[in-house]
Amino acid sequence: MIGDEDVRYVILLSHARPELITEQLVRAHVAHLQELEAKGLLELCGPFPDDRGGMVIVRVSNAEDARALAEADPFVSSGAESYQLRRWELSHAGNGHMGMA
Repeated sequence: MIGDEDVRYVILLSHARPELITEQLVRAHVAHLQELEAKGLLELCGPFPDDRGGMVIVRVSNAEDARALAEADPFVSSGAESYQLRRWELSHAGNGHMGMA
């Protein structure tokens, strides 16, 4: 059985207009991530090595909250990057691997 504690939201970032990405925008994006981390909402984040985007995994209770975080990211709000939002259900020993173990 999956409970709220076993759900994360994955924000997949993709370059939409890479010409808009400046050092100032990267710093604003990092500040956004630091704010999420300070609030206990950030699970993991980082760029893909092909330099075409990145991934942010957040710990929130619903897709609407995850969408609001994604849209508040300066990369997204500036139009430099687009995003796809995915719900991720965690499988582990504590939840019997989603009730299947």
